[in-house]
Amino acid sequence: MKETVVRLTRSFPVSREKVFAAWTEAQHLSHWFGPRGFTIHSCETDPRPGGSFRLCMRSPQGQDYWVRGVFRELQPPERLVIACTADDEKGVPQLEEVIDVTFAERDGGTELRLHAAARGASPKAARMLEGMQTGWAQTVARLDAHLKPGS
Repeated sequence: MKETVVRLTRSFPVSREKVFAAWTEAQHLSHWFGPRGFTIHSCETDPRPGGSFRLCMRSPQGQDYWVRGVFRELQPPERLVIACTADDEKGVPQLEEVIDVTFAERDGGTELRLHAAARGASPKAARMLEGMQTGWAQTVARLDAHLKPGS
C-alpha cells in the first residue's frame, strides 16, 4: 500500500494559542478546513488525548467526504497529532492519515509545521493521495485567511 507524505511550513502573524485553537475547536475548523471550494457542514471535536473528532467536507460538486479520528497527542499550544480515517458515502474506510502539527513562536507570530502521512488501497484512495499535496496547501492557505484580522 502506497504512502503519501506532505510536509508544509507556514508562518502566521498571530499567537500559537490562536493557531492551535483553530486546529482543535469546531467553531474554527468549520470555517477553514478542507481544500479551496470545500465547505464543512458538520464538525464535532473533543480536543483531549484520546478525544474524537468528526467532520464532513462537501466538495464544490456536492460530494460529501466524512473524516473521523482521534486526537493522539495534544500539547497546547505546541503540538497536535491526529489519527484520522476518511470514509466513503457508505462509511467504508478509504484512507488513513496521521497529521502531526507543531506550533513554534517566531517573530511575534507562529510558525506551523505540518507532517501528514496517508495511505489507502482503493482506487478512490489513490485519487485522494494524488491530490494530497495540493489539498493540504489549499487547506493551510484557508487557515491563513481565517486567522487574518476581521475574518
